[in-house]
Amino acid sequence: MSHQTTRRDFVKQSAALGTAWWVGSQSAFALSKSPLEKINFACIGVDGKGSSDSNSAGGAGNIVALCDIDDNRMARKAAAYKDAKKYNDYRVMLDEMGDKIDAVTVSTPDHSHAAASMLAMKKGKHCFTQKPLTWSLYEARVLRETAAKMKVCTQMGNQGTAENRLRTDVEIVRSGAIGNVTEIHIWTNRPVWPQGTGRPKGSDPIPKNLHWDLFLGPAGERPYVAGVYHPFKWRGWIDFGTGALGDMACHTMNMPVMALDLFDPISVVADTSGIVENESYPKYSVITYQFPARGKLPACKMIWYDGGKRPPESLGLGEVKLPGRGSVLVGDKGTLISHGDYSGQKTDLLPGKKFADFENPEQTLPRATGSDAHFREFAQAILANEPTKALSNFDHAGRLTETVLLGNLSLRGGGKLIEWDAKNLKATNFKDQDKLAIKREYREGWTL
Repeated sequence: MSHQTTRRDFVKQSAALGTAWWVGSQSAFALSKSPLEKINFACIGVDGKGSSDSNSAGGAGNIVALCDIDDNRMARKAAAYKDAKKYNDYRVMLDEMGDKIDAVTVSTPDHSHAAASMLAMKKGKHCFTQKPLTWSLYEARVLRETAAKMKVCTQMGNQGTAENRLRTDVEIVRSGAIGNVTEIHIWTNRPVWPQGTGRPKGSDPIPKNLHWDLFLGPAGERPYVAGVYHPFKWRGWIDFGTGALGDMACHTMNMPVMALDLFDPISVVADTSGIVENESYPKYSVITYQFPARGKLPACKMIWYDGGKRPPESLGLGEVKLPGRGSVLVGDKGTLISHGDYSGQKTDLLPGKKFADFENPEQTLPRATGSDAHFREFAQAILANEPTKALSNFDHAGRLTETVLLGNLSLRGGGKLIEWDAKNLKATNFKDQDKLAIKREYREGWTL
């Protein structure tokens, strides 16, 4: 029996014997005294969103290792976790410290999510990975299957999932309050980074603090250019990011997808300014997904807008001005408008006169409590060894990510309707499958 298996058994037994699922706003890990009872985290990517993810891990247990490809960013985070070992390459970290790590956070650019998460799960580590779960559809499918096979606890960093307003809206839609939903509109204020341009010419010296080869990871080689890719601006580049859709749709689509089982669309088509030189996502897009009937749910369409495009104001029925970002679900008995990226700000049910005395349906989903609830649900799932306790687990998140990323296939399809076979991850009417990048070729040394 490995040391890691011993740790997992001990944590599980400790949670079962001495802790409750929720005690007010206190969670089980806050009650643990012995270092062995606490979750040992390794954090991959520790600045940007990785900074708050690392802090969440530090609040939930022990941080035993930090990993980042930027030494300056590493130094800032390491100052707060002086006992954590420091690494630039997560492959080396997991090899050297595997028996001391229970769980990882993966907060890298999108193109490295799958490789890092897969390696961790294959070693039996629980995994918290930022949205979108993966860069490609194939990776989303494989991560979901691997999480189930390895029986590890998982969570995609999709904090809106823990918003009680989102969970209430899911219950409202599932209750049939707005009737059969056949039309959904979702929009964002992204991109807020440069995109829609070709690859820059030339190259610059690589800064001493930056491990450029490790930043590239599974992506193809390209020269470093200052201020173009790292930090943050990688989102608009196809090799590294997933554009406006990948950045925000896992948030804003989450409530309607969860409420209406919007998985496995049968087609998708984009109205867009177009991908530039196969390098950069477009300046705007309007993407229409078509879903078949799903059990008792009727066929419906979902339309995504970015780059300044918005749905028609008439969806507010003259009563509500559509928010800067959000979603509208149109049913045959009413309309639900959700305000904000995370479905947590405000909900309008229209017509207002019809829903004036509306009472929320019976609660069917658990409610989150306290601050940092999204990460705490992940930690609680680990302590209880119950993977489904975290609602954004890879089973849900993997399917959500597949739905989201199918929109990027439509961008690659150049405006042509993509007829989609979800079971086999194949565009049935598109001859050049490689152009769609359903699956990518990894650079030597990087693998799933």
